[in-house]
Amino acid sequence: MPVMSVATFQRFFRTAGGLNVDKDDLKRYNDFVQSRILDLLIAARAIAKANGRDIVQPADLPITAGLQERVGEFQALDEEFELSGVLDQLIGRPPDLDLSEETDARLPLVAGGLSVALARLFNEAEPELKNLQTRHWEKAFAIFELLL
Repeated sequence: MPVMSVATFQRFFRTAGGLNVDKDDLKRYNDFVQSRILDLLIAARAIAKANGRDIVQPADLPITAGLQERVGEFQALDEEFELSGVLDQLIGRPPDLDLSEETDARLPLVAGGLSVALARLFNEAEPELKNLQTRHWEKAFAIFELLL
């Protein structure tokens, strides 16, 4: 697992969602990003195959308008936090999946957009929430599993 400083992680979540997180939350966050990116890649592979291609192109990624907006928000935050490199190392790429260079380069941004969406979800679900507990993570995982 790549090293993300706990302080950077804490600042990112404080900025993106007004949340206080700790090093225990970092493991849950890593699991979240890895599983959501895998879900998107599985769907993208099916889209590529349906279009007669073996290589996944950026257009194959099932990116909603909302997620695209969160990617834009992440890009603005990334100038301060420089998380793209860490996210690039964090996300898994299945060995049996061929990605175009453009798709591969886009994945850290998508992971960042998912990260912003996650932070905002916590805030939207419970506006007064400041400190995450296991139940909050479980609920967020369940919601994203319904959607992705």
